Amino acid sequence: MSLTATYCLYCCRELRFGRCDYSLCCPCDCNLFMLEGSSSRSEPSIRFAGRRKSVFAETYDPEEDDDDDDGAKLVYPKSDEQRQRLATAVKNILLFRSLDKDQMNDVLDAMFERVVKKDELVIKQGDDGDNFYVIQSGTFHVFVAPDPSKEPNHIHTYENSGSFGELALLYNMPRAATVKANSEGSLWAMDRQTFRRIVLKSAFKKRKMYEALIESVPMLKTLQPYERMNLADALVPRVFYDGDRIIKQGDAADGMYFVEQGEVAISVLDDSGKEVEINRISKGGYFGELALVTHRPRAASAYCDGEVRCAFLDVEAFERLLGPCMEIMKRNITDYEEQMLKIFGSKQNIRDIR
Repeated sequence: MSLTATYCLYCCRELRFGRCDYSLCCPCDCNLFMLEGSSSRSEPSIRFAGRRKSVFAETYDPEEDDDDDDGAKLVYPKSDEQRQRLATAVKNILLFRSLDKDQMNDVLDAMFERVVKKDELVIKQGDDGDNFYVIQSGTFHVFVAPDPSKEPNHIHTYENSGSFGELALLYNMPRAATVKANSEGSLWAMDRQTFRRIVLKSAFKKRKMYEALIESVPMLKTLQPYERMNLADALVPRVFYDGDRIIKQGDAADGMYFVEQGEVAISVLDDSGKEVEINRISKGGYFGELALVTHRPRAASAYCDGEVRCAFLDVEAFERLLGPCMEIMKRNITDYEEQMLKIFGSKQNIRDIR
């Protein structure tokens, strides 16, 4: 029996067996495993501290989902205070990271509050999945029974934050664990249909959009197809407006940017402290990578000329995904030095980027 990588459903790809084994995990880096070489599929388990293993489920293909995104949407009335509490609870959930402002508003509209009592079962292992839950308050214990005839094991505890229940909705499978309230508490819930429409279809559309963007960036043509897919999933949309400063010279670097729409002016400070424009970057271009390559502060500032839409790649994802492009980016340092030399006539400011 061998472990073979497959696309995960969260990333909205069909299950495909027999793909190359990249670090024994899914090419999209979602930590899903598939056991192959047996006529039966292994049962799923939930990942908390380790990797999720042996996941199998029927395929959900957003490209073949003809549901109208603009049809009737669920709206559960909330007070301003409730909406603010919910926004705080969901803002750091990875599943919602790729959603734009309108989609996040759909999430907030579609979630309803569920108040639970101590010892109440929120979900039960083996049941069909109905809702995805975000914890607003309370303590919740997670139990997994390795066998129906055995006592379940306590494997995790949530304290006033966290989310659960997505696995059964993502993979159209029975609940893989039991979650029980250990105190009175409050949850925000979203039903299966709304969850899939907002989360899965938006992830699929985001990937297709960013795959097209990646195709337009010459440097990224050196990446393998699965590496481009990983990169598309890691990019986060950012919108800026005319005159906004995207990055500031001298600041620590937190990531790099790919321009989707609009134009960005790059400037540096001269000896008198005056900013001098040295370059302009438009669709398909990128900036902010030099500080990540050199591990030094930002060597220039970037300003919006009109509205600008960018795809942001944080420093951790940069180091993990863009290794194959590193030599190209190092050559960009030389190009930058030549630009500075033409403008200032010396290398006085250039040493700061090495």
